Amino acid sequence: MRTILALCLLAASTGIAHADSIMPAAELADTQLADPAQEAKAVALMETLRCIVCQGQSIADSDAEMAGDMRALVRERIQKGEEPEDIRRWMIERYGQWVSYKPVLSGETAPLWIAPILLLAGGAWLARGRIRKGKKN
Repeated sequence: MRTILALCLLAASTGIAHADSIMPAAELADTQLADPAQEAKAVALMETLRCIVCQGQSIADSDAEMAGDMRALVRERIQKGEEPEDIRRWMIERYGQWVSYKPVLSGETAPLWIAPILLLAGGAWLARGRIRKGKKN
């Protein structure tokens, strides 16, 4: 029984060791652009794009391999002279609305925009009821 358990643990741990690929990182994943103005544009854009692996980190902050590839794509396109907003649109088309920290209002994202308003209105309505009950007593 112990042998089977040891083999299972060994098999599970080897999968974790091979989680990253053996491919080298993209050329511009961790290398800044030579032009400081272009690099500033790239970093500003990367801070507004979410890593699709890390769930919550921007691609500028993430160490995930996919985030490195996304950083490289952003830097390559900035270096070619594309505007950050065009690159953002392209990333959203490629990875979906979730990749952006600034989602646009659409049918998919409407609940994200409407829910806070409804929660505030509900809280105000509950508070109003409590205040009225307090005044009556």
